[in-house]
Amino acid sequence: MAPLIALTAGEPAGIGPDLCVQIAQLNLPCKLIIIADRGLLQERARLLQLPLTIRHYPPLPETRQESGSLQVLHVPLAKPATPGKLDAANAGYVLKTLERAVDGCSKGEFSAIVTAPVHKGIINDGGIAFTGHTEFLAQLTNSRVVMMLVGGSMRVTLATTHLPLRDVAAAITPETLDEKLRIIQHDLTMRFAIPSPRIAVAGLNPHAGESGHLGREELDIIIPSLDKLRAEGMDLIGPLPADTLFNPSKLKDYDCIFAMYHDQGLPVLKYASFGMGVNVTLGLPIIRTSVDHGTALDLAGTGRADPGSLMAAIEMAVLLAGNKR
Repeated sequence: MAPLIALTAGEPAGIGPDLCVQIAQLNLPCKLIIIADRGLLQERARLLQLPLTIRHYPPLPETRQESGSLQVLHVPLAKPATPGKLDAANAGYVLKTLERAVDGCSKGEFSAIVTAPVHKGIINDGGIAFTGHTEFLAQLTNSRVVMMLVGGSMRVTLATTHLPLRDVAAAITPETLDEKLRIIQHDLTMRFAIPSPRIAVAGLNPHAGESGHLGREELDIIIPSLDKLRAEGMDLIGPLPADTLFNPSKLKDYDCIFAMYHDQGLPVLKYASFGMGVNVTLGLPIIRTSVDHGTALDLAGTGRADPGSLMAAIEMAVLLAGNKR
C-alpha cells in the first residue's frame, strides 16, 4: 500500500501553501495529508487560478488521490494570511502544524513527514525561540540529529549547522564527530539501505590544515576521531581538503560527504541541484524530509514558485518509508 505522508504547509505568507496547491494537480507516489488551514489553501488556489477540492482528514484517505484535491488536517490560522506579508501572530500556528505532524508520525498514523519552508525570523518575533526545523524536531523527539542535503547525485551531511562562523572551530570536538558520524552510519545503513557506506570527511581548515601549518584541528581532533571509528569498521576517507573534495570523479566513490560547517558543504550541493534538492533529518525516530529552499515571500501567490524540490522531498520520504526497518 502507498504510504501515508504528512505535509506541513509552512509559513502561511510564503510559498508553502502555493506548493501544496500545485502538487495537488500532479500524480503523487503516496497518500498525502496536508496539515494547514483549509481556508488558506482555498484562497491560495484562487490566487493561482488552480482547481482545488478540500477533503477532510479524518476519515482515512481514499485509495486513490484525485487530481486537484487535497486531504487536509485543519489547523486554524490565528489571523488571515496575506501572501508576502509576515505576521508574528501566526508563529504559533506554524509550530502547531509541526507538532501535530510529529505526534502523528510518532504514533504510526503517518509514515513520514515532509515540511514546507518556515521563516525563522518571524517565529522569533512572535516570542518563540526558534533556530530551525531541524533543531525543533530534535527537541520534540528528544533526539540527537544530523542535517543531510541530497541532490545532484550527492549526499552532504554537516558536523555543525546554524552557527556563526567564529563559533565553528570550538564546536568541532571528538564527542561531536563521534556522535554525528555514528548517526550518519546508522541512517545510511538502515534508512538508505546502503550496507557498507563510504563517508568522505572534509577538513576544517584550508588544505585540511596543511599538516598543522594552517590549523591543528585536523591533527588534534579530526584524525584521532576518524581513526577510532575506522578501528570499529567504519569506512571513512579523510580528512580531505574541501576545495577538491567535490571533484565529480571522486564523488562517485563516496556514499556521503561529511562537511564541518554549513557553508562548506551546502553551496556546492545547491549549485548542482537547486530547486530539486531535499533536506533529510538523520537521527530522528521518524522520517522527515523537506525542501532545499526558503519561504520566497516575493513569489507567494504569484504562481511562479517551482514545486520541484517539494516533489523531490515527497519522493524521498516515500523511498525512506519503504526502506524503514
